[in-house]
Amino acid sequence: MPLKIETIVNGPFQENCYLVWDDQTMTGIFIDPGDEAGKLIKTANFNNVKVEAIYNTHGHLDHAGAVAAIVKELSIPFAMHAADAPMLTSMPDQARMFGLPPMEIPKIDVKISEGDKVKVGGHEGSVIHTPGHTPGGVCFLFDEVLFVGDTLFAGSVGRSDLPGGSHRQLIDSIQKKLMPLDDSVKAYSGHGPVTSIGVERKHNPFLTGRF
Repeated sequence: MPLKIETIVNGPFQENCYLVWDDQTMTGIFIDPGDEAGKLIKTANFNNVKVEAIYNTHGHLDHAGAVAAIVKELSIPFAMHAADAPMLTSMPDQARMFGLPPMEIPKIDVKISEGDKVKVGGHEGSVIHTPGHTPGGVCFLFDEVLFVGDTLFAGSVGRSDLPGGSHRQLIDSIQKKLMPLDDSVKAYSGHGPVTSIGVERKHNPFLTGRF
């Protein structure tokens, strides 16, 4: 059976948190819980999913703001690339800058890197390190499903003008790590609609040289 995926749009940045689970074991993970921890947990409970871990594509406020609250509520580990740890420590300052309520700084329990495995019930995915949007940005690949965070969007790519970002590195990551994947692979982004590798390879202006 394929993975089950529910997109939970949350917070003022309209970020996509993904509840991903195995329909056989009814166990799953959260990917990028950015805000509204109660809403995210309620969605998992509604689907009768036992969330066993949190995996983040990167450490920006809009993707990690609800991590600490969920970890505390569910007593589960938090996994992220260590290179993005400094972004977590700056979350309270970022929240103040955007006029948001104070956010607790989460602690990385599991430091992930290129090639590491991510288990969701009987399914196993792999970590792809794609720096450029952030130094520790990663994607998670499960067969023909790819969670890309803010690395790639439908018709666009992630910002590279924030601290630690590099446009050249971002495009290099996408071209070398993501574009070799099959056309049919669906890309679930941190904001906006689902797209596919095939569509972005053919039409994304940042990748075709038209931008």
